[in-house]
Formats: sequence, structure tokens, C-alpha cells
Amino acid sequence: MAATQNDQLATMIANIPTKTGKSLPNWLTLIAQSPHEKHGQIVKFLKSEHGVTHGFANLIASKALDTGESIDLVATQYSGTKAGLRALHDEIVKYALSLGKDVEIAPKKSSVSLRRKKQFALITPATKTRIDLGLALKGEEAEGRLETYNAMCSHRVRLESSADFDGGVKAWMKAAYDRAG
Repeated sequence: MAATQNDQLATMIANIPTKTGKSLPNWLTLIAQSPHEKHGQIVKFLKSEHGVTHGFANLIASKALDTGESIDLVATQYSGTKAGLRALHDEIVKYALSLGKDVEIAPKKSSVSLRRKKQFALITPATKTRIDLGLALKGEEAEGRLETYNAMCSHRVRLESSADFDGGVKAWMKAAYDRAG
């Protein structure tokens, strides 16, 4: 049975002590005693001063700023006119998780970062009918469906259906994952 996003979050929270050296309550106390008040400041603090990986820093910062109001960033991204893309998003995440136990899922306001030691892919619901799958494949030639993209992900593939998320795209995604290790 595929893990739900809540299961994945629970696993990440359970892994905080092992992966970061401190429990979540210890991190929350440390952050409360620091001058950092914004999400980005807290993430930078955790990464630069404590060596926490981005995915865990993002999670800890989110918990530190949690007001008790539940916000599911992914559900928000795929609400309204983009709701039809959610199944494709879930298929991409499921494949990413199959690449290795070290895959971190880091939802943001408008996209979902897939990370290992560094980001290897970015899932963005770009339009109501298309997901842009950004891939960190610096040095690869852009050809056919593999287009140049931006600084964070050198390339992208435009996906409109599960059929577009084929063996070729999965091979590019695996190559990006391998390079991020």
C-alpha cells in the first residue's frame, strides 16, 4: 500500500532525532530562543549553523511557526481548476520515493521539491492542464521533451497526463536523483 502524505510526514517527524541529532521539541526550544522569526531565516539558521538538511530544516521551521491551523500545501496547489492534476502529482511522488529511502518531499507554496542531499526535481502545477517537472540535469543537452528551465532545475519536462510520465521521463528523473547523491 502506498504511503499517504500524512504517513510520509509522520515518518519524517519520527526521523528528526536520528537525522538531525535533536528531538523536535529540542529544536522548537532552540528556535524560540533565537532571533529568527521567518520561515526562510529559520531554515537558513538550521542548515548553516546546525547542518540540518533542507527537507528537515523546512519541516522543523514549519513546525516552529505552526499556529495550529492545518494547511496542506499540496492540497492547496491542486485545488480548484488544477484538481485534475493531483493524480499525476501523486504518481510522480510515488516514483520518486521508489528511487531510495533518502528522498525528501518538501512542499512549498506553489511547488514540491524532491531532494536527496540536494534538490533533484521540482513538481510545479504550472497551468490547469500541465505539471512542469523540473530536473537537475546540468550539462545535459536540451532535446525533444527535455527543455532548458531555470537555475534551480536546469531542465523541465511538461506533463499533461500519466502517459507523459513515461520511461524516458523516469530515466531522466533517476539520473537527476543519482547526481544529487
